[in-house]
Amino acid sequence: MAKALKKQALGRGLSALLKDPENDIKSVEDTNADKVVGNIIELDLEAIEINPFQPRTNFNEETLKELAISIRELGVIQPITVRKIDFNKYQLISGERRLRASKIAGLTTIPAYIRLANDNESLVMALVENIQRHDLDPIEVALSYQRLIDEIQLTQEQMSERVGKKRSTITNYLRLLRLDPIIQTGIRDGFISMGHGRALINIEDHDAQTDIYHKIIIENLSVRETEALVKAYQEGVTENSDKEAPKKKFSYTISENQKKVFTDFFGAKVDVKIAANGKGKISVPFHSAEDLDRILKLLEK
Repeated sequence: MAKALKKQALGRGLSALLKDPENDIKSVEDTNADKVVGNIIELDLEAIEINPFQPRTNFNEETLKELAISIRELGVIQPITVRKIDFNKYQLISGERRLRASKIAGLTTIPAYIRLANDNESLVMALVENIQRHDLDPIEVALSYQRLIDEIQLTQEQMSERVGKKRSTITNYLRLLRLDPIIQTGIRDGFISMGHGRALINIEDHDAQTDIYHKIIIENLSVRETEALVKAYQEGVTENSDKEAPKKKFSYTISENQKKVFTDFFGAKVDVKIAANGKGKISVPFHSAEDLDRILKLLEK
């Protein structure tokens, strides 16, 4: 809790710094720019405008409301990213769903990363330095890796060289961001370890993830016990799927117009039958040897 309050206070302090007209930070060369690059800052929602070139225009209202409920309970886990366009004015780069949901949740500020002019290399240095600290929780490390991918377009191989970590290690951290937000918060708050999180990632259903997460906490399960629980869950899902999955039926009927195509071609009333498994049979009647020769010649053309 003290750690969270410290971060929040820092973010608000930097926010006040950015609102000082005598200290308008526009690029990495300005005074105090080093305090902004790579840090989380609390920004007023009203100071942020949507990027007009945002390719995504449709947002599901139901999922936005669900995210808003999560934000009310847990806060914004992953900060948005904005770029400074003027004094106390910012344009959204990424995180529009989080921004919209925060407004629905009734928040007035949101944690954000601020991009400044010519800050690419400074940001890389700040993030790499941040990742190499020892007091970061696994989710904070994962978010830093994700920023290097999203904002600097570094590949995992390039990140591996920059931060001195194996590519597999980076991949394992990034996979944590696929966990339900409640579980990510649990890792950040120390209720479960990264090992628990890595086991839970193997379950795609977020409801099942959170059910097992609560069981881990209530029963104080170890990582090994969690892995066994996840394995048992997956085997149960597979077994039920094999037993209960209905056989697919082939649903197709031939229309009268389609039958007429056959009839016109062969000059005879053709019978078409289709079975439930998709297999079928076309029967072409003939009334004499001459009639059969006629049909065969049609097929030879």
